[in-house]
Formats: sequence, structure tokens, C-alpha cells
Amino acid sequence: MSFVRRLVLVLALSCLALGRVAANPMLLVDMDNLAVLHAEDAGQPWHPASLTKMMTAYVAFEEIAKGTVTLDTPVILSKKAVNQAPSKSGLPVGSALTLKDALYVMLVKSANDVAMAIAETIGGDEAGFVAKMNDVAARMGLNATRFTNPNGLHDPGQYTSARDLAVLALYIQQSFPEYMPMFGTEVVQLGKAKLESNNELLTSFAGTTGMKTGYVCASGLNMVVTVERNGRRLLAVVLGGSSARERNERTAELVLKGLSGSARPTGQTVLTLADNPGVPPVDMTPLICGKGAKAYVEAQQAAFPMGMKGQPSYLNDVVAPRSYVATDLGRLATGVSLPRPRPPHVPQFAAPVAAASLGGDLRPGITPVVGDPTVPFPRPRPANL
Repeated sequence: MSFVRRLVLVLALSCLALGRVAANPMLLVDMDNLAVLHAEDAGQPWHPASLTKMMTAYVAFEEIAKGTVTLDTPVILSKKAVNQAPSKSGLPVGSALTLKDALYVMLVKSANDVAMAIAETIGGDEAGFVAKMNDVAARMGLNATRFTNPNGLHDPGQYTSARDLAVLALYIQQSFPEYMPMFGTEVVQLGKAKLESNNELLTSFAGTTGMKTGYVCASGLNMVVTVERNGRRLLAVVLGGSSARERNERTAELVLKGLSGSARPTGQTVLTLADNPGVPPVDMTPLICGKGAKAYVEAQQAAFPMGMKGQPSYLNDVVAPRSYVATDLGRLATGVSLPRPRPPHVPQFAAPVAAASLGGDLRPGITPVVGDPTVPFPRPRPANL
């Protein structure tokens, strides 16, 4: 067991012994002025899980803007893409989606196979695309962020922070607002399959406009959410939840504090908020998927019971789900040149002229062409005797 894992486990067990909940990164930002309203460990490096797909989408949006691809570009699922671990689209090798449909499936279903296929389509291969992801992160000033894959499947070398995720979310909204409906869609219909989002706030917390959830053992349950209500536009990031219930309820609670005014500006903006790039990312595996998981989850439930059976909840609204219909283009052959278009027709003879201008009686339906006038027309076949 690594030093970081041992440290997290010791801290968690200490919290259990004292009856306290373990702190996880949380951040609340006013999107209109970038003011930080609440921040806990916002610069701590953390494994992003499927929040990675926010950057995958941003890179795709940039490439569309540059004209290297379009929303209609076919995204074909390679064997490598289909072999990614779940969550997946369920499409077989060789299946194709337009880039637009692929982005919807990736962001709503959090499909790891489609994320890889998008990366291969845009970057040529995974490594080429990841280089683009890290280039964007550097340009955005995401100092606690490094990517190694496009879908968020766990890699110890892939990490980010609540602060960096908030900046990324703000860049998406500022630079590419036309794609925000993708992050606010709850259901994608793909053939007979109904692909649903894990963002419960979309259908139970009024004003939610997006964005993304994520989970691997090493990260716990993560969420970035945007809410517009009563003239306010707030962005919340919650990382490391012990359950979907805890993650969703904590996120809603954080947003409500901002809406009510109990969470007030701290004097910092999200851009001036410090990252901790030299600190190793926390690995939540022992507490989420290890032997200590049961005790840890029970302690989290005791410390924060919102949303449990018989307890009040912040998620009481009924919001109609937004849906989108994607189209499976079927299997497209790769490496096969499409037939070249037929060259335009060039007539070999002069244009026809009217029969009267040539004189003589012609059989009905036959139009002579202009040719050598010294060559006589064939004589009519003699009548049968």
C-alpha cells in the first residue's frame, strides 16, 4: 500500500473514531463575476474519473471551430474503443456515429468507448488526442491537471483539482455556449437503447443546466454542476463522495447556500484560487472499494443523512428530462477509398439539327446529326415483296 493510501486510510479511520465526516474538495463559484463563494481543498489534486470527458468535449469543440472536423464527421468505434471498460454505448466494432451524436452519447451516458473513438477520430490515436488535452490544460492555466486518457478510466498519473475543473467548465460556457445543451441532456435514445445520465439534479433540482458526473474507486463520486435560478448563475464542484446520494445532496446544499446568501464571496476569484500542483492526488480506493468502505460509508451517512430514507432531501423538484435522439450509422468500412465521381459527359458528335434543314424523308423517331455532307444517308430498306 502506497504512502498516500496509508495516509488517507489513517485520516479516514481517525474521522470515524471521532464521529466526523472526512473532508473532500468542494467549490462554489458565481459564474457572473467568477467570485469564490465557498472553497474546501479546492486546489488538492484529485482523480477526475469521467469528469475527464469535459476536456475531451472541449478539445472536440476547438477542433470543430478550427475546421479540422465537423459535427457530421463520422466517429467509428475501433476495437480498442469497444474494449474500453464500462460505462459503454453498447455499439459493436465498426459502428459509426456523427461527431455530434457521439458527443451526446459520451457526455450523457459517460460512454468510455465513444470517448476513445472521438479521441482516435480527432487525434489520429489516443496519444495524439491526449497531447491536445494537455495543451489545452496548459493554455487554461490548469496547474494541478494532467491527462493520460480521454475517458477518465483510472490511471494514477491522471489528476485535476476542483479549481481546475471549475475553470474548465467556465471556459466551455464562455467559448462554446452553443454546446451547453449537451451537458444538460438527461436521456439519449440510440436505437432501442435508452442511455441515461447519472446527474440526478437534472430532474430533481430546479434550474440545473448541466454538467457532468464521474466515478472510479480512486476518486469516489465526483460532480460538476451549473444552476441558474432567481437571476443567479452558480457553478459547484464536489469531489470524493461516498455515494451518489451524498454527492448529489451535498452539491444541492452547496448551491442552495449560494442562492440564499449564506455562502458569500471570499474575496478570491476562481482564477486567483491557488492550486497545489506538487501534492500527490488522493487515492480514495481504500475507503470506497476497500475493506474500510462499509465503515466509511456508514460514517458518512451518520454525519450527513440528507436524502436517506425517512430524512429530508434537497432534491424535491420535478423537472421534465431533456432528451436527444442519436442515430447509429451502422458499420462503415475503414481504409477503403470511395469511388471517384464519374467525369462529366462530353458529346462526341455535334448537336442534332432539325430534320427539315437536311431535306429528304426520314423515318419517324430518327434524328440525324451534322456530319460530312458528302456521305449519303443510308437508303431505306426495300419493302418486302
